[in-house]
Amino acid sequence: MLEDLRNSASSSFEEIEQEAPSVSPGSPRRSGKKSGEFLGMTAFQRFIIALLLFMMTCVLGAFCLIAFGKVVLPV
Repeated sequence: MLEDLRNSASSSFEEIEQEAPSVSPGSPRRSGKKSGEFLGMTAFQRFIIALLLFMMTCVLGAFCLIAFGKVVLPV
């Protein structure tokens, strides 16, 4: 059983190499990512990024309205 272990390991590796499809230069590559990930982030991380972008947009918009005099603070 153990006498032919090296040969059986190398032959299975060669079979895997032959079975692997070759990627042509113009075709998109798949990097083995999980289907639920985008840019390497989980759903919760994407939610935090989207929430921060939303908050930054609201703060910047309010600042612009105040700076251009469209809204006056009741002070």
